Order: sequence, then C-alpha cells, then structure tokens
Amino acid sequence: MNMIKKFWHFMTTPEMILYIIFGVGTTLINIGAFQLANGPMGWSWQAANIFAWVLAVIFAFFTNKLFVFKSKSFDSSVLWKEFIGFIGARLLSLGVDYLCMWLLIEVCGWNELLSKVADNVVVVAINYVLSKLIIFKKK
Repeated sequence: MNMIKKFWHFMTTPEMILYIIFGVGTTLINIGAFQLANGPMGWSWQAANIFAWVLAVIFAFFTNKLFVFKSKSFDSSVLWKEFIGFIGARLLSLGVDYLCMWLLIEVCGWNELLSKVADNVVVVAINYVLSKLIIFKKK
C-alpha cells in the first residue's frame, strides 16, 4: 500500500500534473498532425510521423521549459543548451517511435492511427525521464 501512496503522490505533484496536461496537448498535436498527413494529405506513415514529430517537439519544448520544469532563462547559452539537449533526447525517442510504429504496423499489422496512439504511451514516458533527469535538471 505504501508504494501506491508514493506513486499517487508522484502523479499528483504540480510538475506531473502540468506534464500530463501539456503532454496531452503534445500528444493531440502529434496524433492530429499524423492523421492529417497520413489521411487527407495521403503521406506515407513514415513521412507523416516526422511531420507530426516536428510540430509536437516545438510545442513540447516551450511548454516543458516554461510551465512544467519552470526554466525561465532565455539567456542564449542556457536556451541553446536546453534546446540542443531537448532535440537530442527527442531524436532518441523518435528512434523508439519509429521502431514501435514499424513493429506495430509492418510486423503486427495494426492500423496506423491505433499504432500511433499506442506508441505515444511509450514515447511520453521516455520523454519525461529524459527531460526531468537531463535537460531541465535543477542545478
């Protein structure tokens, strides 16, 4: 029971609540852009995925920086360090993203949209850990 209380406490901290709120926004942008590009625009899932990733990463960087991890400095050295670290971490999770999408679509035969939704669960968890422990780490 103590482990459940610790998990509940962790999930209800202001930082985690904000991460969840903006994570939902980032996920909606990611899935919406993917669906638009993959559906009406007729792009392959691979091209639609990179398009969605770019839009989601731009949104996520600023919301994570300002609201979730409260890194308010816009000093160029701080901003570039955070931005480059953020992009690097997101490139790592993009690799996981493509691996999951490939496995779910090409190997398992899942629908592209369902695969994208399931894939986002894994990617969001990886992104939180990398952002918290490396990119926006409190000094």
